[in-house]
Amino acid sequence: MKPAGIKEIKASLEGLDQEELVEHCIRLARFKQENKELLTYLLFESTDEDAYISHVCEHISEMFRDVNKSNVYYAKKTIRKILREANKCIRYSGLEVTEAEILLLVAAEIRKLDLPMEKSQVLQNLYAGVLKKAKKCIMSMHEDLQYEFMSRLEQLS
Repeated sequence: MKPAGIKEIKASLEGLDQEELVEHCIRLARFKQENKELLTYLLFESTDEDAYISHVCEHISEMFRDVNKSNVYYAKKTIRKILREANKCIRYSGLEVTEAEILLLVAAEIRKLDLPMEKSQVLQNLYAGVLKKAKKCIMSMHEDLQYEFMSRLEQLS
């Protein structure tokens, strides 16, 4: 089955009454965890972005506390899992400030782990990728925000 385009879906949704729209949203939320998480963000957390950022940062910091540092292989796998979670939260928000805050937190938490980065090229690439993505995001911000975030990014480099 080929899905309809966004334009077609938007036009169809605009023609629905409120009860049908609510029914479709609830049905959509039943199918996937990500749909439910996105609806939760849109309905409850999108109005207070600072609280959302702090909630996500707490969650990510908690995940970093559980990283198995005894073996670099397990640490890499856990960091990748954390990055997937962080990217999902960034995708829900779609705001550059949220993306920069979360990525800088991830980079800082990776540095705090004190893993032997020089022994693992994969860890070096993960860390460099996070910094590169953060820098790209920061460069698209307003100049005042750029200065603040760039100084934090330079401390991590």
